[in-house]
This record gives sequence, C-alpha cells and structure tokens, in this order.
Amino acid sequence: MTTDRLFTTDVPARLDRLPWGRFHWLVIAALGITWILDGLEVTVVGSLSGALADPRALGLSATEIGLSASAYITGAVLGALLFGDLTDRFGRKRLFLVTLGVYLIATLATGLSWNFWSFAMFRALTGAGIGGEYAAVNSAIDELIPARRRGFAALAINGSFWIGAALGALTSLVVLDPNIFPVAIGWRFAFALGGVMAFVILFIRRFVPESPRWLMTHGRPEEAARIVSDIEADIARRGQPGADTEAARIALRPRLHRSFLTLGSTLFLHYPKRTVLSLTLMATQAFCYNAIFFTYALILTRFYDVAPAGIGWFMLPFALGNFLGPLLLGPLFDSVGRKPMIAATYGISGVLMALTGYLFALGVLSAAEQTAAWMIIFFFASAGASAAYLTVSECFPLETRAMTIALFYAFGTAIGGIAGPAIFGALIENGARDRLMWGYLFGGVLMLLAAGVEILIGVTAECRPLESVAPPLSHAD
Repeated sequence: MTTDRLFTTDVPARLDRLPWGRFHWLVIAALGITWILDGLEVTVVGSLSGALADPRALGLSATEIGLSASAYITGAVLGALLFGDLTDRFGRKRLFLVTLGVYLIATLATGLSWNFWSFAMFRALTGAGIGGEYAAVNSAIDELIPARRRGFAALAINGSFWIGAALGALTSLVVLDPNIFPVAIGWRFAFALGGVMAFVILFIRRFVPESPRWLMTHGRPEEAARIVSDIEADIARRGQPGADTEAARIALRPRLHRSFLTLGSTLFLHYPKRTVLSLTLMATQAFCYNAIFFTYALILTRFYDVAPAGIGWFMLPFALGNFLGPLLLGPLFDSVGRKPMIAATYGISGVLMALTGYLFALGVLSAAEQTAAWMIIFFFASAGASAAYLTVSECFPLETRAMTIALFYAFGTAIGGIAGPAIFGALIENGARDRLMWGYLFGGVLMLLAAGVEILIGVTAECRPLESVAPPLSHAD
C-alpha cells in the first residue's frame, strides 16, 4: 500500500553535513556494542572449547563443539531474517531494544546448560539476538553517520568485535583457572559478562533517537525534521559551528508497506550485480571467520598441547590484529575508495591464508608462530569483512535496508558460516594436519574469488549520500 502524500525534505543533507560531535559518539557507544557482544560470545566459546570437552563440565566432543557453533550461527541467520523484516516495518529503535533483550536472556541461560542439546539450544537463541542486532543496528548507524565518515565509522565499529574477543579471552583466563573456579562451574560464569554488558547498554540506547531517514520514508517528515533540529541545537549549545547554507531537498512519496515482491524486484531486477557482490563478500568472509575462529582453540589443544587455561593468551594477539585492521585501514576506505581497498584486503588475506595452511601441514610453525600468522592475516581480513557489511548496508534503498542486511547476512552466513565450523571440527577430530590444510586452502581460494568479484562489479560509494548510492523507493522525480 502506498500514500499519495508528496513532500520534500532536507533531512538527509542535514544529517550528512553535521559536524562530528557528542551525538555521533553516543550512536557509536550505544549501537556499536553489538559487535563487542558478538566478539565476546564467539571468543568465549572458542576459548572454552577445551573446558567444555572436560567430562567434569559438559563433556562435549570436538564435533559437538563444532555443531554448537553452527547452532549459534543458525540462530543468528533466523534472527536476522525475523528481526530484519520487523526493523524495516516498525523502526530501528524499537528493534534494537528488543534484539538486545533477547540476547541478554539467552546468554545468561547458556550458563545454565546441562547437556549438549540445552547448550546448543541456548546458543541458537543467543545467535538470534545477535543476528537481529546486525539488521537493526547496521541500518541505524549508516543512516545516522555523515557520508564523509561512513566508511571509517562502519569499519571501526565492526572492528570492535575484537574488543569483545579480547574481553572473552581475558574472561577465559579467569574462569578457567582452577585456583579460582572449579572446572565444573568456571565456564558458566563466562556467559554472565555479556548479560551484564547488555543490561547496561539497554539504558544507554534509550537516548538514541529513531532514524530520521526511516521516519521520512514512512510518512513522518515533521518528526524526522524535529529530531535533526534537536541534534543541531545540541551541537550549537556546545559551541560547534553549524552549516550556514541551505541544505539540498529531495522529494518523496512514501510507501507505507514494503512487500517481499518489492524486495525481490529491488535485489534481482534493479540491482542484480550488487546482489551478487554482496552475497559473495558475505559468504566468503563468513566461512573463513567462523571455520577458523570457532575451532582455533581445538587446534591449539590438539596439535600444540596448549592447556585449556592458557588458550586466552593466544586469542589476545589474534584479537589485536583483527581490531587494528579496520581501525588503521578504515580511513583508506573513504579516501582511496571502497573498490580498491576491499579487493586488496580480501586478496592479501586469501594468499596468506593458503600459505599458512601449507606451513601448518608441514609442521614448521609453533603455536606462537601460528598465532602470529593469523594475527597478520586477519589484520587485512577483518577490514575486508567489515567492509562487506558496509557494502550491503549502503548499496540498496533505505526502505529495504534492514531486511537486505538480514538477507545477505543470513544467506552468506548459511552458505559460509554454518558449514565451516562443522567441517573444521570434523577435520580436527580426524587428527591429520594435511586434511586440515585443505580446509585452509579452500578458505584462501574463497577470499581470492571475492577479491576478483569486487574488482569486476564493486560499487564506488565513498563520501556519497546514501540517497545517491541507492535512491529511496519512495523517491519522486
């Protein structure tokens, strides 16, 4: 159903010309927590995998640990699809409060698991909350951050996943120390940290407004303009200079309800190349990340005889490389451009991943050297993976943004993420280095494939307003 109400608005231009200030830091702090929580969840389970296999804990096999990781990813896929649709229909703010609440309850419940099936079920529910967060939060961030800084902000926020990873690694060092916690219960406390963080952030998110861009495309231009005026007034009160020129206006005739037929035609008729590009970038990075990161603790314990209590020390440098990549390379995605930087980060990480797999099979790398190799590889891969989320978020019309993010996250993760941990878990259980090498080589080839696709059909979106990269469906010529 559509409305005949035609109006013009300068809301997008006013949002893009805002000087960087307190409001933008609020957005980053309140919404960027999503990636920290995801990093915490992934690393906690990865670091705890040795302890979870202990009969005094849950006594999980390597295959069951891989399957529980796949359950988390499956939940994230389903959560993204469900909450992504609701986010486009009912607004960004409502849903990023709901999804954080789902995560909070589910991660606390994980710590109360009593066997493999309960653990896998609660991991799936935790993933559902995080998957829904990706759709609601990514769309809100890109719609609130000025175009000139959208690339760097998005990559830096996505890179904060690894702050959570570091927290997870440090947490594991404490809860897995038998001098502090008994083996049977120490792992349960690890899941409490995410719940506490989510509880605090729920209160902070109350101060983040609804996306003015979402409001204007849903027939509420006055409310959208009022929110932008409030932001501008706050900036003025803090002594920051505002723009003294008139902002450009666009004409809209909002579509109040977006159908799945409209979504399908947008993806496959209007933007087929961007659809192929987004799916390729999301699937390839998901396979490599989930396959390698979910199972690295098992590799350390199986092939390098690292004690479960010491896994966190190896996860910390891994996390550092992943965080520094988006942080240091992020500005180049706005200056040098999306296309060359995405192709370069995917290509470099693909070559290095294949080389590391070969050296691992030869047995010439120590545990420290293997970790250093992953630190370098994911310095580049992390920036590329973060840019994949940015590509999906900025390259499609605003009215379908959250559902588009959800779809590509779901399909990309389903293709690359669910199978990865299960396959690598089985390869590790086999115990042969040469078998695992083929998994690493396959991941490297996938990253190189994605680099080639980016070179051929990548989108030049740096420093451009979202409405210029992909005009709203409600745009009136």
